[in-house]
Amino acid sequence: MSSTNRGSSYKDKTITDYYVTPISEILKFFAAVVEEESDIFSGSVVDPAAGGDPAHPASYPEALSEIGIPESMVSTIDIREDSRAAIKGKSYLEMELAEKPNLIITNPPFIIAQEFIEKALKDVRDGGYVVMLLRLNFFGSSRRKKLWEKSMPKYVFVHHQRMSFTDDSATDSVEYMHAVWKKGENPKSSKLFVI
Repeated sequence: MSSTNRGSSYKDKTITDYYVTPISEILKFFAAVVEEESDIFSGSVVDPAAGGDPAHPASYPEALSEIGIPESMVSTIDIREDSRAAIKGKSYLEMELAEKPNLIITNPPFIIAQEFIEKALKDVRDGGYVVMLLRLNFFGSSRRKKLWEKSMPKYVFVHHQRMSFTDDSATDSVEYMHAVWKKGENPKSSKLFVI
């Protein structure tokens, strides 16, 4: 995700709006979240917008591999045909998962991020986790107020440096967070960390 128009390929599959999530930032998040939820990586994982391309690995699966999560525990989906995902050319929003994973984690297309969150919360097992990389200003919307009332994240990990989603290390004007939901828990407020 970057502050440009992500998600358009879900409406028009001929448009590519792929942005590479920096693995170094994912690893910073992993180190922080495991201190709060030690079992977050203890079961199967699904990345429903896995990305990857001929020049880049799929970011979350690569980061999971770097912390010792076996590839056999991670399922990957992406709507793009040139993705490195195991399931390509299919929309997660139109799929039924074969089983409920312990963790669904991704960088969702921004314009349909809410739909990804809502579906992931249905798809993950009870007590499981949903993690989405989102703009920090994702909280500020009247459209999403009902989402926050019924499904407030348990944790918000704000990245203190702006991320670069491009090979030239340029950043955009947006701060990002990893929002973490634990299915079955609906706190009134999120616990905030700056990483």
